[in-house]
Amino acid sequence: MTFYEALWHGESIGDGGDADEALTAYRAVRPEDGDWPAACAAPGSDPHLLRYSSFDAYLDNADALETIPVSAAMIIAALAAA
Repeated sequence: MTFYEALWHGESIGDGGDADEALTAYRAVRPEDGDWPAACAAPGSDPHLLRYSSFDAYLDNADALETIPVSAAMIIAALAAA
């Protein structure tokens, strides 16, 4: 079972057992004005998910299987569904 870690400005902000759950971690960095497109376009924000083969691989600091770029639309949809 895969596991995901959400990153913002190079820092881990949360994780989840699926991509949608991990995307809800962006709630922690919600821009005050609610403008996700501007926040995601800001220099250095670099929102992305790291996908690991399992939670154990994540805990063992294994290399991520892939890096998934995160768009403002992905964050908005995940937060609306949560």
